[in-house]
Amino acid sequence: MSYLRHFVSSRCLFHHSKLPRVNTSACWHGSQTRLFSTTKSSMTVMPAWVIDKYGSNEALRFTRNASFPVINYPNEVIVRVHSAGLNPLDVSMRGGYGAATMSMKRDPLNIKQSGSEFPLILGRDASGVIMECGLDVKHFREKDEVWAAIPPWKQGSLAEFVVLSANEVSHKPKSLSHVEAAAVPYVATTAWSALVNTGGLSKDNCAKKRILILGGSGGVGTFAIQMLKAWGAHVTVTCSQNAERFVRGLGADHVVDYTTGPVEEPLRALEKFDLILDNVGGDTERWALNLLKPWCGAKFVTLVTPFLQNTDRLGIADGMMQTAATVATKALKHLVKGVHYRWGFFAPSGPALDEVREMVDAGQIRAVVEETFSFSQVPQAFEKMEKGHARGKTVVQISKGGDDL
Repeated sequence: MSYLRHFVSSRCLFHHSKLPRVNTSACWHGSQTRLFSTTKSSMTVMPAWVIDKYGSNEALRFTRNASFPVINYPNEVIVRVHSAGLNPLDVSMRGGYGAATMSMKRDPLNIKQSGSEFPLILGRDASGVIMECGLDVKHFREKDEVWAAIPPWKQGSLAEFVVLSANEVSHKPKSLSHVEAAAVPYVATTAWSALVNTGGLSKDNCAKKRILILGGSGGVGTFAIQMLKAWGAHVTVTCSQNAERFVRGLGADHVVDYTTGPVEEPLRALEKFDLILDNVGGDTERWALNLLKPWCGAKFVTLVTPFLQNTDRLGIADGMMQTAATVATKALKHLVKGVHYRWGFFAPSGPALDEVREMVDAGQIRAVVEETFSFSQVPQAFEKMEKGHARGKTVVQISKGGDDL
């Protein structure tokens, strides 16, 4: 499969096909004619996998009567989902992780009753076709093939249709099928947010910089390796021995096996780094920041933060105060040593996916899809990921209207 331009990511994928036909009509708006999609009464609902409460895999429920998404703002689009991605975040959200913060994002004025997010549709990745555009959408048209990473406070992609803001959507790479494309957006935008928005890296300043990726064989790590190598960086990765050949094939310059003993010991023997991307958490902060070049603007960016746990445990106000105190204390502690401590977060971004699309079509980003599930096997896909056996190489194919159920 090395000849395929695929990306390896930490998720299961779902493929929708043979979707219902949608009628289009013309609407006059001022001096412009806009095509929009109209639906029959039967399309006021759609098939989807939902949860009605937080819990284990038993909370997942298939329905043919999920509410059909509607455009509420002029910058929104409705996407007919052909392929959907499942990430570890979805498994955590199924159990209630981040519920307090997500509820605040959905209902900032706290008007709705508790539990108003249900039935909740999971799925953070989508690849599909534009079905309808809001009046202010300029860069997309109906039938455009697109991909997107969906914010966790919005209804997800494990359904036939999803509504998104146009700035969360990007045209799909021409070199990828919908199934392949759905593997990329979540991990790509997470890595982009951490390395570019927080870490300050770009294709113009990355050449010859030394980057360390802790936990480099997962979805975000494998994407980061490829993007950083495309930008000319020297990349060191920690992973298990059985993943060494894999990450080297993605471009890693140096690999350290964390299973042979304390991983910090062989890392200390190496030249210091300009940036460290932490996908592991735990006690890595205790020793990892000593591997950075002091007083050179070097940064430690971790994607393992207590923010959502704090708000779940303490509530929004107290949780945010605790979070602010924690990150400020750690940042000041390390700043006096000449290095920068930062937290990174998943941030959906259509413009970032535009950049990624160019790298994918140029052959600089590869992906591999090794396994498929049907739509009826969504619970099994959750189970596989929950047990840690799905390292971002699984696809689920969805037939028309869930006909395989």
